Amino acid sequence: MKRANIAVLTGLSLLVGLAAGTAGYAVLRLARSTKLAGRGHSYDQVAGAEGSRLLVIGDSTGSGAGASDPQFSLPGLLSRANPSLTVVNHAQPGARFEDFLAQLDGEEPFDAVLVLGGGNDVIRMTRLAGLRHTVERVAQRARVRAGLVVFMPPGNLGNARPFLPPWDWWMAWRSRRLNAIVSEVARANGALCVSLYQEREDDPFARHSRRMHSRDGLHPSDAGYELWQRELETQVQLSAKLRKIGRTAARRGADF
Repeated sequence: MKRANIAVLTGLSLLVGLAAGTAGYAVLRLARSTKLAGRGHSYDQVAGAEGSRLLVIGDSTGSGAGASDPQFSLPGLLSRANPSLTVVNHAQPGARFEDFLAQLDGEEPFDAVLVLGGGNDVIRMTRLAGLRHTVERVAQRARVRAGLVVFMPPGNLGNARPFLPPWDWWMAWRSRRLNAIVSEVARANGALCVSLYQEREDDPFARHSRRMHSRDGLHPSDAGYELWQRELETQVQLSAKLRKIGRTAARRGADF
């Protein structure tokens, strides 16, 4: 065998070995993340009748995995910023968009629905070709439950610590495609979408990974959820909208 062919085969073997090794590392880290997600409990709050009502659906980020306490999850931070807000949380660890449909079951009306998730569709290789239709069904069903619907898909999962090369590139590409699909579907269905996706050089979760990520390297930490809340308020002004809805409801109640 020629030396050039031997060199090529050796290089390919090294690449295959590297990919297999980093895949095994990712599997171990993701298993730890699953355990962490299962140990917490979702944040709910029942407030005054004069406040607005928020339904949270989604995955482990909706249930606050990685936060030191449920009050430091995103739903908890929203409640702290809006004391009269009632939060009903149906988010479940491990859920994908197809599971979000069941979380929307029921007839109880809400003022807003926050769809917080999508990372499991990225990591567990949901076929992107069929994902758009599922996201459309979630958007349409959410609009039945509330007049205001906000989607908040995950950021760049390629920047999470479990994913080493070459899998970081693959996760980044899938994250980018998911964000594009959700943004397009939200716009077409009268919903809002918060973009958390950033390339590695601009992403705080890559530049300050140990501060922004929880100990599993995947879910946000308290600081990470605070950053998400700032993006939520900057991009769609959710708290201002919820307070306006609450004031309108209070005025209607006073009139009767």
